[in-house]
Amino acid sequence: MLSRPDVAVVGAGPVGLAIAWRCAARGLRVVVHDPAPGSGASHVAAGMLAPVAEAYFGEHELTGLLTASAARWPAFAAELTAATGADIGYRTEGTLMVGLTADDLAEARRLWAYQQGIGLPVTPLRPTALRDREPALATRVRGGALAATDHQVDPRRLVPALRTAAERAGATLVPAAVRRLSDVAAGVTVVAAGCGAAALTGLPVRPVKGQVVRLRAPGGAAPGFRHVIRGYADGEHVYLVPRRDGEVVVGATVEERADTDVSAGAVLRLLRAAVDLVPELAEYDLVETLAGLRPGTPDNAPVLGPLPGRPGVLVATGHHRHGIVLTPVTADLIADLVATGTADPMLAPFTPARFVPAADVRSGPGPSTSEEEHTWN
Repeated sequence: MLSRPDVAVVGAGPVGLAIAWRCAARGLRVVVHDPAPGSGASHVAAGMLAPVAEAYFGEHELTGLLTASAARWPAFAAELTAATGADIGYRTEGTLMVGLTADDLAEARRLWAYQQGIGLPVTPLRPTALRDREPALATRVRGGALAATDHQVDPRRLVPALRTAAERAGATLVPAAVRRLSDVAAGVTVVAAGCGAAALTGLPVRPVKGQVVRLRAPGGAAPGFRHVIRGYADGEHVYLVPRRDGEVVVGATVEERADTDVSAGAVLRLLRAAVDLVPELAEYDLVETLAGLRPGTPDNAPVLGPLPGRPGVLVATGHHRHGIVLTPVTADLIADLVATGTADPMLAPFTPARFVPAADVRSGPGPSTSEEEHTWN
């Protein structure tokens, strides 16, 4: 009879697998439960590591977490590649943020001014300087800015690499779904199940639909631009993420819906905006259109830490648009909490307790997942 694992991770997306890797590397016995690893939001995600471009008004604490995690990405990527030999598509050319029209540029500049005001590295560029960096940009583009520290990774390469790293460190994958936390027997259970965390925990994690389009440069060539391009084109927000193998990811819609159907209207809007910014994309092959569901929360920030009323249960979900960039810091913070029982102060703004009324902090609706009660303060 197998002994009970120290840690059970529910969910084998990038966050769950990275947590499993970090825990297993500490010598803990780890089991990961997921019937289809890497089939959730990460399969659709573009993989932008964008703490600057994704810094929005009123999200100060989230921006701090994004910045902290992005700073860990170079070492995280190097360590993962060393552990697996895998190329995860990590690129550091930076991100160009552009406006097509005068109105687009005015809207963009308002956000850039906010980002600069909180100390983020945003370098404004005139149209000629933009096209010096990326000649493929349309001559109509009115201006832009460089976010040199906003990088990218390929999630479809990242997830298999994380699975390999976790398994080489000793973690075991169980290809089965978890319907109730009480069915999991482990010292600590970590719920990293994306949108599925709502049913398991009762937390307000909702699906936020995103549609994307994948293109490929003709003839097997690399795309005609190197930077990630995030732009406003006649009021439409769009991003263009080039891969060395010729792929370009164009995205993404943000819809309060729970279906994964692809609509002609969304594809039309994304492609129109993309071609307005980089005209050569009209000649690229259309490879794939698809939609995924981001795990959103009421305040757009992740849910990280102990689940009130459920001893031995930790949560790592609700990452919304930021699951890839937040993978390293989430894995480190949760693994440290599992191993030491002490919560890093960085977790304080993101704990599940912010969504649980004080009157509801009790023993919970079902039995603990652990025979030994673990509590964290």
